[in-house]
Amino acid sequence: MSDFFELIARRESCRSYAATPVEEEKLLRCLDAARLAPSACNGQPWSFLAVRTPTLAAQLAACTQSAGMNRFTSACPCFVVLVEEKDSLTARAGARLKKQDFVSLDLGLAAAQFCLAATAQGLSTCMLGWFDEDRVRALLDIPGDRRVRLIICLGYAAETGAPRPKNRKPLDAVVTLR
Repeated sequence: MSDFFELIARRESCRSYAATPVEEEKLLRCLDAARLAPSACNGQPWSFLAVRTPTLAAQLAACTQSAGMNRFTSACPCFVVLVEEKDSLTARAGARLKKQDFVSLDLGLAAAQFCLAATAQGLSTCMLGWFDEDRVRALLDIPGDRRVRLIICLGYAAETGAPRPKNRKPLDAVVTLR
């Protein structure tokens, strides 16, 4: 059980990647972990597009760089694009009835499991929400009725060592026990 908590402590957003390619077996294990994430009414409103060819990865990196943001992505050898797919009828009805955005929650769970699986295999990740969605959609032939919700950088950290201290609110500031 302590291994899980150590894994959570080790996972951090990497902004400096080595040129080492990501092995296909490790990439597939991360994708499988994301696929197995729980979702509302088992709707599984996701698809994952892995970009690992150097030319396409460079073009995708350019889609994440504007206003001085995400310059580090130029060195990232692999990206996984998280695409929002149509949710199941049951999950859509439940979301409407309960006024909840279950799809966003589901995608977040899948992304978290992907990142933890990467960390468990010695890989590093960074989740990006800053990108030009229209350019990404055009580059990767993603239909216009689908949303690109997140891009995850994946690779080996250029610098290794102890994880940075996590700058988080204290537990008692975010938890109420009753």
